[in-house]
Amino acid sequence: MSQKIKCGIIGATGMVGQRFITLLENHPYFEIAVLAASSGSAGKTYEEAVGSRWKLAAPMPEKVKNMVVMDAAKVEEVSALVDFVFCAVNMPKDQILALEEAYAKAETPVVSNNSANRWTPDVPMVIPEINPEHLEVIAMQKKRLGTTRGFIAVKPNCSIQSFVPAVTPLRQFGITKATVTTFQAISGAGKTFKDWPEMNDNVIPYIGGEEEKTEKEPLKIWGKVDGAVIKPDTEPVISAQCIRVPVSDGHLAAVSLSFTRIKPSVDEIINIWREYKGEPQILGLPSAPSQFITYFEEFDHPQTGVDRMIGNGMGISVGRLRNDPVFDYKFVCLSHNTLRGAAGGAVLIAEMLYRKGYIQAK
Repeated sequence: MSQKIKCGIIGATGMVGQRFITLLENHPYFEIAVLAASSGSAGKTYEEAVGSRWKLAAPMPEKVKNMVVMDAAKVEEVSALVDFVFCAVNMPKDQILALEEAYAKAETPVVSNNSANRWTPDVPMVIPEINPEHLEVIAMQKKRLGTTRGFIAVKPNCSIQSFVPAVTPLRQFGITKATVTTFQAISGAGKTFKDWPEMNDNVIPYIGGEEEKTEKEPLKIWGKVDGAVIKPDTEPVISAQCIRVPVSDGHLAAVSLSFTRIKPSVDEIINIWREYKGEPQILGLPSAPSQFITYFEEFDHPQTGVDRMIGNGMGISVGRLRNDPVFDYKFVCLSHNTLRGAAGGAVLIAEMLYRKGYIQAK
């Protein structure tokens, strides 16, 4: 491409915003044109605004250090400088809804990491390898908003990215019920061990709102576009427990499934996982892992600290597939929560939106 698409990062000073910056530093499609945050950060250089709160192991890219942070609330000013925005803000839900819709109505497409619009019926919530057809609802969303190019697309919750990819290709056998227990890294709360010392040598068996998201969001992912909305599926029924564990990055999920049709064999399931690919792999999108799902034969993998960076943090790892005495099968899944589960997943959505013509230069 001769000219890169200009993007803005709304919420650029937070942990997910920082991830966006590192992922977009040398991106082949996109270039960072605007960094925006709260009014308290606006007017400062990015390095000044973040200060000692840079949370990633990778250093802050030189090219953003002296960029002046804009006020995210000044929608028209930001929109005039970009072709689309990524949104990862820490605000009350009603304010996020209003902010994202304001950008969309300003004819600026929004690719959101936030949860606020995940259940808006005409907003696609996308894992690009699984439900790219949901992007079709954008046309109807634009009619509702009265826009020609502005819309909102969202990334699902980080916890479901670990197990939904493994469950999806098995739905052909008819899954009626599932249990999922997630073991979630502290970065999912925007924390490091330095600023959350209470997590050292500790497990917290509660993450606010996470179990409901883990039980319900997959049903929208597996739903169908029905006229002007996405109609969620009704099966399987998912029972979830979500636990915070003392690891820096990576969400692990222990899953059990029951099938209604012919029970597939272990070898059949493993082969299905290994062969499964989606449009990102077919299109060769820059952030897409060449192997979407990797199955480990070793009985003690996937391990969070060892395997979370598979596929540059964008791959899904699965292991320990075995018979379950209550359900049919059980297995363990792993994904990187701030790469596949957050900023990386949103960048992959934006890449697909660009390749499909939803995002273009103004």
